[in-house]
Amino acid sequence: MSMDADAFEALVIDELDALPDDMVEGLENVAFLVEDRPSDGSLDLLGEYDGVALTERDRYGFGEMPDRIVLYREPLLALCADEARLREEVHVTLVHEIAHYYGIDDDELHELGWA
Repeated sequence: MSMDADAFEALVIDELDALPDDMVEGLENVAFLVEDRPSDGSLDLLGEYDGVALTERDRYGFGEMPDRIVLYREPLLALCADEARLREEVHVTLVHEIAHYYGIDDDELHELGWA
């Protein structure tokens, strides 16, 4: 599947807006970004949380750089045959990375059926 960067970003914003309020209301100082590929150039990673999970923070105040949740456009597009599947994968990836922000690890995500 192909989709230009602007259309992909619009789709990500739509999916982010569609997430439940109780999932996103607790997000603080988090930047959502779209990049073409991970730094290693692979198509294996769909998204990434870069920050310190809430469960690991001592304190959080003024001046910290924002945590980042990055979705990788090319790996997501390579995985999906149509826009419906792409929306589903973007949704799952957003939920997965937001869960890491809250301190939910991959094992817990599997138990919850999110990974």
